[in-house]
Amino acid sequence: MLFGLRLFPEQASTMAGQVDALLLFLLAVSLFFIGLIFLTVIVFAIRYRRRSEAERPQPIHGSLPLELLWTIIPLGLALVMFGWGAWLYFALNRPPADAMEVFVVAKQWMWKFQHPSGMREINELHVPLGRPVKVTMTSEDAIHSFGVSDFRIKMDVVPGRYTTAWFEATKPGEYRLGCAEYCGTEHAKMVGRVVVMRPEAYEAWLRGAPTGISLAAAGEKVFQQNGCAACHLSAGAGPGPSLAGIFGKPVKLATGQTVTADDAYLRESILDPQAKLVAGYPPIMPSLKGMLGEEQVTQLLAYIKSLAADQKAKAAP
Repeated sequence: MLFGLRLFPEQASTMAGQVDALLLFLLAVSLFFIGLIFLTVIVFAIRYRRRSEAERPQPIHGSLPLELLWTIIPLGLALVMFGWGAWLYFALNRPPADAMEVFVVAKQWMWKFQHPSGMREINELHVPLGRPVKVTMTSEDAIHSFGVSDFRIKMDVVPGRYTTAWFEATKPGEYRLGCAEYCGTEHAKMVGRVVVMRPEAYEAWLRGAPTGISLAAAGEKVFQQNGCAACHLSAGAGPGPSLAGIFGKPVKLATGQTVTADDAYLRESILDPQAKLVAGYPPIMPSLKGMLGEEQVTQLLAYIKSLAADQKAKAAP
């Protein structure tokens, strides 16, 4: 607070303090050198001004210690900034393994949220206090940007691909969610809120809120309705590869390359199946692009992930 004014948004996540600390360090270093340069210019202008037309300055041959000093100190500061910034970047882009996952579909001009339990929200996201939350996002139209200033997170939401961000709220309350990228005429109205609740209140909200079938169950319906089960047999004997336990595993392609079956790969295989053909299988799968919306693709991914979880459960003693 300065003269009763808040200079920064509230720190309401585990990473907010780290982001502010780096910003303040960068500001402090910048202000120090700005002040030093201006002061030096003024002092030198007065101290070494020309006092007469006949005055001739003495030749300067340089100073090795001085040149080393003004080279090593800025280099050290730059390395500190780089190292600190890189550590913070990786921390902000690596969600904890136990993070609760929420799927986000951005659309002009609203935010649509899908919880794994099947609950859906529009322009409002309820999360528990003290638990990491991973948001997996895509857009149905323009480029949007998921921004919650109190959590110090901002991530572009791009059509045709998935992006992720995560946060862990440290204070209960309501926090403004906005689109931080101009996305059209009603960009300013694309706002929502993140409601952070204490764990017991969150559980009560879950029990009282209307829910449909889970994401995985909805994805299984999409899987059956589109005839996917005819080719992708669980035993792997069909004309398409088995999807049981595939998520997160390496997949060998017809080109000889190996890719990881992550969200991005599976999404591409659903909408553009000829892009990365699996070795040993013919290119017979039709594209589902235009037939499935982003929410249905998200449901299919949840179903495929659940198959991987089922495989792990069966393999466990």
